Amino acid sequence: MRLFPLLVTGGASLLALTSVAYAETAPIAERYATAQSYLAGKTGELVTDLDLRARFVAGGTKVLYRHGAKGQGVIALADAATGQISDLVTEAAMQPLLATVLGDKGPFDVSPEDYDADKRSLTFSSGGRKLIYDMAANTVTNAPPPPAIDEGVVSPDGLYKVIHKGYDLALVEIATGKETSLTANGSYDQRYGMNYPMFADMVAAQTETPPMPVSVQWSPDSKQILTYRMDRNNSYIWHGVQPNPPGSQFPRHYDYVYPTAGAEFVPQIVPVVIDVAASLKGTVAPKVLNVPANSLLWPGDPNMSWDKDKVLYQWTKRGYGEVNQYEIDPAANVATLRVHEAVKPIVTVTSSQVRPVPELNGDLVISERTSWAQLYYVAKGTNPAGGKALTKGNWEVTDIVRVDDKAKALLVTGIGREAGVNPYFSSLYSVTLDGAIRNLTPEPLDHDVSVSEDGKTFIDRMSSPTVPTRTLLRSAADGHIIAELGKADPSALLASGFTPAEPFQTLADDGKTVLYGMIFRPKNFDASKTYPVIEYVYTGPTTHVIDETYGRNIRNPAVGMAQIGAIVVEIDARGSSQRGQAFRLPAYQNLGEVGLDDHIWVLKAMKAKYSYFDLDRVGVFGHSAGGYDAARFILRRPDFYKVAVANSGNQDQRLDKAWWPEVSMGAADDATWEKNSNIPLAGNLKGHLMLTHGDIDDNVPVAATLRLDAALVAANKPHELVIFANRNHNTIGPYYWRKHMDFFTQHLLGETPPAIQ
Repeated sequence: MRLFPLLVTGGASLLALTSVAYAETAPIAERYATAQSYLAGKTGELVTDLDLRARFVAGGTKVLYRHGAKGQGVIALADAATGQISDLVTEAAMQPLLATVLGDKGPFDVSPEDYDADKRSLTFSSGGRKLIYDMAANTVTNAPPPPAIDEGVVSPDGLYKVIHKGYDLALVEIATGKETSLTANGSYDQRYGMNYPMFADMVAAQTETPPMPVSVQWSPDSKQILTYRMDRNNSYIWHGVQPNPPGSQFPRHYDYVYPTAGAEFVPQIVPVVIDVAASLKGTVAPKVLNVPANSLLWPGDPNMSWDKDKVLYQWTKRGYGEVNQYEIDPAANVATLRVHEAVKPIVTVTSSQVRPVPELNGDLVISERTSWAQLYYVAKGTNPAGGKALTKGNWEVTDIVRVDDKAKALLVTGIGREAGVNPYFSSLYSVTLDGAIRNLTPEPLDHDVSVSEDGKTFIDRMSSPTVPTRTLLRSAADGHIIAELGKADPSALLASGFTPAEPFQTLADDGKTVLYGMIFRPKNFDASKTYPVIEYVYTGPTTHVIDETYGRNIRNPAVGMAQIGAIVVEIDARGSSQRGQAFRLPAYQNLGEVGLDDHIWVLKAMKAKYSYFDLDRVGVFGHSAGGYDAARFILRRPDFYKVAVANSGNQDQRLDKAWWPEVSMGAADDATWEKNSNIPLAGNLKGHLMLTHGDIDDNVPVAATLRLDAALVAANKPHELVIFANRNHNTIGPYYWRKHMDFFTQHLLGETPPAIQ
């Protein structure tokens, strides 16, 4: 059984495409050239109108977009109500102006961002810069730079702004420049309206105190300021080193705060309100709001805001056991509980949402209380743990896109509701407060949507892994198509010998759970040959790895890696997200084991269907949590996975930022954290493992990889370690891919990599 067939534009089948396969395998140098081209994103350039960059402008009444081949495109404007389309300018007409401004010959690609019809002014990006095209004057100039992040936050009445003064806050009268202190006891360990900076930001600024945004919110009447006090709370101070700073022969050292999973102490975010009038009279006394502090699990502002003269504040219990939404009267300093979520064993925040809707006098909640993420309306003053179910069934509501208080209707996205359709495909639905639901995107494809500001229309980019993208303008009332803005044309890509990805599905070992995969074959694939298999992996309960869209599948790194002469696969096993709570729960406190045997089961099912899968030569690679997976796979199943590249992996979850592992692990004890670490498994290594990491990674510290490296050395296990200088979490680039391809070519394909040109 297959929910979605293999479809190729023009009616060509995979078998027809393989008929043009080379009689002999292409030389390794030629395969590398193709792989490097694909990894650099060149596949997308061979598809016209893959991404129209369509966006709403003029308050949602117009759609600005680009269509046509590279350097030959047209910037167009569509009327959202009628669908009438008018061309604004061609890229060809702009090329001479762009060549002058950008100092290059081109051809230049134009990505439109905004259009002012009154000024006949087009804002766009090209050549890595933001530019403005004055159509009347026929000139291209640089767009003004964005404001500095620390310039302050201006009051609604325009009279004052709030700035940082060290670790404190100050009020500046805009007309006179006069400063008034708002807080007076700020310090490194107790700062106001300021988060802790990231390690990579410190390195970029060459200081431990880089410019930080002022995190304050003015009340609508400009009389009060909502902000927070960040207390370090004895949390560990990390010591980061940049071993090879540009312009210096000596390393640089930085101290920074980075809350880690399972740590006893993490910073606490304490919400406070400041009375402006009292401050102007010399009273510097921020009012600490009477609600529990939030634990900082990843640098970011707390979820709080003004609702007229009240404060709305969302609190998450450490370990994700509860999520509460409070309404606070700052004058009386009294908090009222509006929403209470406490799903067992854990509130999975990536599948849950609490959204205040003052226009509906309550809150909208996406909750897994029925084991599926469904939508509820909790009216103000009712049971915080209750609410009216607006949707139901074994499918997931993924986001609340828009609230229409006049129509008492909502626009939400969801997956898995439609029978016979890939359960990962997204659709847009209209939902009323009476529970009536309507699918506005009925085609059995994935729908990536953007709704206009006025809520009347939406842009729909619909596709599947095998069906090229169509970009439509549709009515949000009933989903009817107002205009087709463009359709991707992959003719040039297919003519180059490109082999499209193939979706795959099979039943798990329980005989009822459907598992999905994706198969990427090399260019000019030949079914008469035998191919080693490489898995591109990213597991974990916060997401899934298989992509539903056409564009991201043809630009997937798996496509590039297949070109060296392998079959590359992706698999979503149990423990991953967006298939309901039961499908994801095997990952709970079990990241070290979840899904391992599902992956092998699916690979064997693929082999049963396609004899050219060589399961005696299986490799695996991944980035970030996928880097953890790649190392885990080769260490836990060393007789099956023979080669692995683990990039930027969180090899011990306790060395990772707190939020990602704790979303999966909750409030785990030390023994459970240890069981989920790759470090104790180092002695299991039998095959070939390469560890890679950036030395200034501020997402997953390089310490995680170095800890696994040390364990492998102690266990006398040969492996490779590559540390990229001055790279953060993103190490990906030409040199990385070259090392990556060489490792699989040598150890999995058994070939000699070509000489570097």
